Amino acid sequence: NLVALQRDDNVGPHNTAAAQRKAFTALSTKTPTRLLAERARSTPDAENLNTLDELLLLGGGVPLKVGDQVIGALGVAGAGGAANDEACALKAIEQILSIHQ
Repeated sequence: NLVALQRDDNVGPHNTAAAQRKAFTALSTKTPTRLLAERARSTPDAENLNTLDELLLLGGGVPLKVGDQVIGALGVAGAGGAANDEACALKAIEQILSIHQ
């Protein structure tokens, strides 16, 4: 379930849907979407994940963990590529966790 959404005026609306799908993917699989994308390129079994409409195998989706438990996920899109999207998501998680310690 979506808890919060933030979109800059300069980012296309399609990125909102992409970010939500990245967060859903990271939460569902408990895995960063960048790693899933890499596995899909190199592992035939993981390649089939691309056939599920809900999942998006692009960097920028990161599970939010407390210890070993996944408690949520963040998805970022529109930061200028998958690596930048993931960096933004990781920074946001770092800030969230520092507030709640």
